[in-house]
Amino acid sequence: MIRRREVIALLGGAAAWPMAARAQQSAMPVVGFLYLGTPDPNQPLVAAFRKGLTEFGFLEGRNVAIEYRFAGVPDLLPELATDLVRRRVAVIAAPGGPPAVLAAKAATTTIPIVFEVGTDPVQAGLVASFNRPGGNITGFTAMNRDIDGNRLGMLCELVPGAHRVAVLTRPPAADAESRTEHLRAAAVSLRRQFELAIAGSSREIDAAFVSFVERRVDALLVTASTLLYGFRVQLAIAAARHAIPAIYPDRANSEAGGLMSYGTNAAEPFRQVGIYTARILKGEKPADLPVQQPTKFELVINLQTARTLRIEVPPTLLARADEVIE
Repeated sequence: MIRRREVIALLGGAAAWPMAARAQQSAMPVVGFLYLGTPDPNQPLVAAFRKGLTEFGFLEGRNVAIEYRFAGVPDLLPELATDLVRRRVAVIAAPGGPPAVLAAKAATTTIPIVFEVGTDPVQAGLVASFNRPGGNITGFTAMNRDIDGNRLGMLCELVPGAHRVAVLTRPPAADAESRTEHLRAAAVSLRRQFELAIAGSSREIDAAFVSFVERRVDALLVTASTLLYGFRVQLAIAAARHAIPAIYPDRANSEAGGLMSYGTNAAEPFRQVGIYTARILKGEKPADLPVQQPTKFELVINLQTARTLRIEVPPTLLARADEVIE
C-alpha cells in the first residue's frame, strides 16, 4: 500500500510550495516540475531551480507558474508525467536522475524536457549527442558514475584497513548491478570485498545498516542519487551510530554530519536546469542547447565526525580538501 505522504505529488504539492496568483496562471507560461522524492528534504534543490529561472527573468507567481509533482516512489512518475502533459505545460523540468526524465520522455515527444542525471545521457538514450541533443530533450549530466572510482580510492585512503566495503544505491533493484558494475571492478582492483545494498526509504536505510553490521562492513560508499539526498541526515546519523566511515557524493552530506564527500554541488545542476528552462521559455529549442557537464568537483571533510569515529585524516587528503568542517 502506498502511504499518503507518497502520493502528495498527485495533489500537485500545493501545500508544499507557494503558488501566487493562481487565477492568473492562464496568462503566463506554466512549467512542470517532475521529481522522484518528497518536498521537504529537497527544498534546497528546488530553490536552486527557481534561482536559475529568476536569473533569466522568470519569477514564480509573477510571470511564470510552476506545477510541482513529487513522487515518493518511482511507480508514480509515469502517471504524474502524463498529468503534466495533459495540463499542456510549456516545459517539463525533470531533474533528479533517470526515472523522472524517462517518465517524461515516455509521456511526450513534443513538450521540451530539461533533465539532470548522474549518468551518460547518450548511453541512456536520452539525447543523440552532447553538442546536438536533437529532439525535445536536453539538460545537465553530473556523470557521477565516472567519479565513483575516485570516491572509493579516497575512502580506502582514509580507512586503509577497510577490507569489506559496502555500496549503498537507490532502487530499482533491476539495474543496480549495472549501475555499480564499475564500482565492483574498482573494489577488485583495490583488493577490497564488495557488498551491495539498495535502499529508497527510511525503513530500507535502517535495514541496510543492520545488514552492514551483521556482515561486518568496514566502510561505506553512498552513490549519487537525489532520492538518497533526501535522507542525508538519516544516513549521517546511522553511519555515526554504527561507527561506519562513509563517503558521500555531495557537500550537503558532509554538512549534515557525514564524514567525507566528493562530487558536484547538488544544487548547481538544479540551477542549470532552471536556466535552461528559462531559455526555452524565451524561445530557444532543446535540440540546440548542448548537454552541460560539471566543471568542478568538491572534496569536503568533516573533522568533527572524524574525531567521533576516531579516524585520523591523512595529511594528503586534508591538503586536497576544498573545505574542512571543524
